[in-house]
Amino acid sequence: MIIQSISDSQTESIAADFVLSLLKKIKENPTKGAYVVGLQGELGAGKTAFTKGVARAFGLSDTVTSPTFVIEKIYSLPETVFGAVNPFKKLIHIDAYRLDGGVEIEHLGWKEISEDPTNLILIEWPEQVKDAVSPTEILLFSFVDDVTRKIELEDYRG
Repeated sequence: MIIQSISDSQTESIAADFVLSLLKKIKENPTKGAYVVGLQGELGAGKTAFTKGVARAFGLSDTVTSPTFVIEKIYSLPETVFGAVNPFKKLIHIDAYRLDGGVEIEHLGWKEISEDPTNLILIEWPEQVKDAVSPTEILLFSFVDDVTRKIELEDYRG
C-alpha cells in the first residue's frame, strides 16, 4: 500500500490509522515476540513524524524526538487505547543510523526487548542492523517533492 502525505500532521494521522490496523492484527493474530516496525528512508522523509503519530495515537503526551544520539527511547503506554485493552506496555523507538551491525544493537538488550510481545518497537534505519533485526513489517519513506512524502507499507509476515 502506498500513501502520500503533505505535512507532519497528515503523517501523524496516517500513523494513527496504522495503529488502529495494527491493533486489529494483534487481536486476530497475537505475536510470539515484540511487534517490530522498520522505518526506512532518507533523512527528513518522515520517520520520526510517523513515530510521533504512533505515540499520540496511543495517548502519550510525552514529547517524542528522534533518538539519534541516545539510540533508544522507551515510553510506557496506557493500559487502554481506543476504548480497549492495549496489548502493548511499551513503545520503544530506536534509531540505528549510527550503529554498525547487529552486535551494537545487542548491547541495547535487543534479545530481551524483541522477545517481549508487550513491546512495540519502531526502529529507524533497520538496514543498519539487518543481521540482528527481523522486522514484522517495513514502512518505506521517500520524498516526492519538497512537501510531499510517500509512505509504502511492506508486510513481512503478512
